[in-house]
Amino acid sequence: MAISGMTGFGRAEGALGAWSWAAEARSVNGRNLEVRFRGPPGFDGLERAAREGAQARFQRGQVTVGVQAKKAEAAGAVRINLEALERYLDAGRPLVETGRAAPPSLDGLLALKGVVEADDAEQDPEAMAALEAAIAASIGAALEGLLAARRQEGTQLLAVLTGQLDRIAELTARAGDEAAGQPAAIKARFEARMKELAGEAVTEERIVQEAAAMAVKADVREELDRLAGHVEAARGLLASDGAVGRRLDFLTQEFMREANTLCSKSQLSALTATGLDLKATIEQFREQVQNVE
Repeated sequence: MAISGMTGFGRAEGALGAWSWAAEARSVNGRNLEVRFRGPPGFDGLERAAREGAQARFQRGQVTVGVQAKKAEAAGAVRINLEALERYLDAGRPLVETGRAAPPSLDGLLALKGVVEADDAEQDPEAMAALEAAIAASIGAALEGLLAARRQEGTQLLAVLTGQLDRIAELTARAGDEAAGQPAAIKARFEARMKELAGEAVTEERIVQEAAAMAVKADVREELDRLAGHVEAARGLLASDGAVGRRLDFLTQEFMREANTLCSKSQLSALTATGLDLKATIEQFREQVQNVE
């Protein structure tokens, strides 16, 4: 399994009896896994299904699951609330008897608040359980769609990250070639400076000793070796299974630490320029790593 991204969208629709619904799952980048759920009232088990489904599929990202469900209006029976109707009649009777109001009509009475009620009283528990299970299945399908979208993003990220790693490896090799010329450049620079200050009094032996000490301090072979090792480690992570975003992020910090040290030790303008290119590429790599699960 290739790496996965953290952004995507999935949707699934369903229907059962008088009910129809749509489940949507979407996610964005997140340091940890955070699941949010919005659903219709009366379906208490759906939030659990959404959370468990997301936890089974993802390790990082802010995942939002939403369900919209509706019941066909004609499907539900209605009933007349006789108690409410009698209260309205009792309240209006004195007005009708004294001629201050016309006798009420049937349609007028039925339009009064609370007279006509949808008979949604207790539904069959087995039917409700089947309905909730069907909606939960749609949530799972939406999460599968989200998973596919995140993996598609991961495929695109893999190509970008691999290209950036190739560039880092190329710049590291170039820095190694350029760094090979540092000892001679340091010696020549130090020798010119010493002869400028001390003339012929300075000996060749002294120049060699001092230049060698300076070259040791400017030696970047250790940093280059570590950079090469980090490149191989990153390639291994990109080829592995599971969520590797955190480890890649940590590795990127190590990349930048070595590149900074290389630049600080550089005694050649060409090596410094390569080091700056290296830092810029590492920063681009870091930005893309933030999208990896």
